[in-house]
Amino acid sequence: MESMSPHEAVNEYLADKRPEVTDSTYANHKHRLKMFLQWCEENGIEDTSNLRDRHLHEFKKWRAEDLKPITLKNQLGTVRLFLQFCERLKVAPMGINQRLALPDIGPEDEVRETILTKEEAERILDYCERFEYATLRHALFYLLWHTGMRSSSAHALDIDDYCPQEGWLDVRHRPETETPLKNKSRGERQVNLNEGVCEVLDDYIEANHPHVEDDHGRMPLLGTQHGRAHRTTLMQNIYTLTRPCHYANECPHGRSLDECEATTNDQASKCPSSVSPHTIRRGSITAHRNANVPKNVASDRMDVSGEVLDKYYDMASPDEKRKRRSKYLDRIGE
Repeated sequence: MESMSPHEAVNEYLADKRPEVTDSTYANHKHRLKMFLQWCEENGIEDTSNLRDRHLHEFKKWRAEDLKPITLKNQLGTVRLFLQFCERLKVAPMGINQRLALPDIGPEDEVRETILTKEEAERILDYCERFEYATLRHALFYLLWHTGMRSSSAHALDIDDYCPQEGWLDVRHRPETETPLKNKSRGERQVNLNEGVCEVLDDYIEANHPHVEDDHGRMPLLGTQHGRAHRTTLMQNIYTLTRPCHYANECPHGRSLDECEATTNDQASKCPSSVSPHTIRRGSITAHRNANVPKNVASDRMDVSGEVLDKYYDMASPDEKRKRRSKYLDRIGE
């Protein structure tokens, strides 16, 4: 084995991964390995060739103190990939990655059940209609809720991708201009929009869009005075809008609005009731299925396989699923 510090090895791993993965996947790997580096520093591990079984066992115990089982599994899975990479470089003992055991988790641990409900979405849209009509925040939320698309897909849209006459969006993979899709060219599709979304997008583009091109000469659908809205800007807008104190002027957690740290927009994610764009996606997919949109239609529309849709996105209650089935069973004997 050759000698290499954990920091050097992680940098090599991330550089090797960068061309192969999306921005979000890269960011996840970088964060997870940052925690591994922190543990190495605190425990005097200065050379990856010195890693042993007991080190990995201690690291797993350390992370298990703060993480849910599914999150722990994902983090350890990334560390295992990193260790495999180190083995290929001959800077870690062969087979060491297999010594990092992943936790056994049941089906109840695999899914994060938080969703934005249809009722909550309707209250937010009512608020936007009255107080934030045709703003970036309104257009963004309505688009995510109605289409169930990923925020990365919304981020990638240009004004030219929107067809207002027929009411649809052309979602395209353009990695050369820094707007890739998660599933690359396989994620390209045309997404139908209803009249309400089109009206908001039309008014947003006409009245509130800054009409500033991005660094690649493209006119983003969701824009700022500096060009294309950064993905963190889109996320921050969603966290801000989905706080109950913002759209309903109430706090379900009994906090004082004068003292709560989440009342400022840059701290909005600290509100227990604010949600991420991914939570909106999960709620939208569930709402589509509750409205009896066929699974294959929802799958194509949201760019997700039927199996993944069932396992991770369709959060309908047993009662909601029973009502779905009853609409088909009622036809028996007709």
